[in-house]
Amino acid sequence: MFQFDVELDTSGLNCPLPVLKARKALSAMESGQRLHLIVTDIGANKDIPAFSKMTGNPLIETSEQEGVLHFILEKGA
Repeated sequence: MFQFDVELDTSGLNCPLPVLKARKALSAMESGQRLHLIVTDIGANKDIPAFSKMTGNPLIETSEQEGVLHFILEKGA
């Protein structure tokens, strides 16, 4: 399973809330720590990778289980 330091469940929230909540969570984390982001909004498949590139927080892993999206983001430098 995933290796992460912080878990954030945004199930039921629609764009842009998962991205905004991920940004807030990452801002409170130390460089190198990993965030497990749980999302049910299918738009996150495009939004989270774009957010990752824009902010320099690498997207380590993406998966989907029963309609629930899981993203592992690493806090950049």
